[in-house]
Amino acid sequence: MRKMLEMQRQLLPDLMEILKKRYTILHQIMLSDVIGRRTLAVSLNMTERVLRAETDLLKAQGLIEIENIGMRISDSGRKLLEGLEPVVKEIFGLANLEETIREAYGLRKVVVVAGDSEASPLTKRELGRAGAKALLQAMRGDDVVAVTGGTTLAEVAEQLTPPSNTSLKQSWFVPARGGLGESLEIQANTIASGMAKRVGAGYRLLHVPDLLGRDAYDSLVHDPNIHDIVDMIRQARIIVHGIGDAMEMARRRKLEQPVIDELQRDGALAESFGYYFNKDGVVVHRMLTLGLRLEDIMKAETVVGIAGGKAKARAIHAVLKFGQEDILVVDEAAAVEIVKEIERQGHGSE
Repeated sequence: MRKMLEMQRQLLPDLMEILKKRYTILHQIMLSDVIGRRTLAVSLNMTERVLRAETDLLKAQGLIEIENIGMRISDSGRKLLEGLEPVVKEIFGLANLEETIREAYGLRKVVVVAGDSEASPLTKRELGRAGAKALLQAMRGDDVVAVTGGTTLAEVAEQLTPPSNTSLKQSWFVPARGGLGESLEIQANTIASGMAKRVGAGYRLLHVPDLLGRDAYDSLVHDPNIHDIVDMIRQARIIVHGIGDAMEMARRRKLEQPVIDELQRDGALAESFGYYFNKDGVVVHRMLTLGLRLEDIMKAETVVGIAGGKAKARAIHAVLKFGQEDILVVDEAAAVEIVKEIERQGHGSE
């Protein structure tokens, strides 16, 4: 396919630009559910006149529907986008990013979505859609799936749909850890129950704070009800997690200043699962928390990391160096920076 696209670029360079433009319009309409022409024109930095000509053509082809409240994608449009995905990844250069990252870190699969999720809510939605797709492809009919919290995982939950080829009634979703005491919508408990409801699976919840003192930890770990759910969490075959910047997560956890100073001295760049990692993927600090432990992560069959944004690239790199990821779903902004880090390390080792 790559060779064919190269020949088409040489013979019909304008065709590639037209394809990219119409794909981007159709894709934005799909992510928006319903969107007005003026709003779409602004988001794509197009004039309304140019956009009207393109959307009229898409409507004539049966790819979108235009109503009083705005434009929405048709079933035919969705099928076309799905079929075009491998071609578009080549055209946009995303396939090269995926393969470079996959080879550098020895991953099973890498998915890169176009754009920057820090700058665009629609890119964040696409990141969630890609994460949901990767999760469903990894699932069987009788899984235990442990999920962390955060805005990215909340978007994954929003984009999950019941699979058509298998029943997940015998599967369970569980939170990977306790709550951070922030917005309910992005708590691991909320996300686990939301994912389960969307695909018709069961769920169990862990009603404890993420950050515990020694006395509270010792008390809760021996509680029979808590023990049962923690044991289930630690049996998870699939783990789906976000990746956070170490200092940002330290502030969200309201860690004491001496602990934050220690994290900075130790070079902590990333946080995930309640563990803090330096640039070499070494754990430099761990929280006293119920839920997943490092040994549980290491024995899990499939670990899926989902994160985006240029600012997250160093944190993602640190977690990848830890070496337990199997599948990575990132946006283009993060992927470009990760590849730069790979290239810097390559030059440094010559």
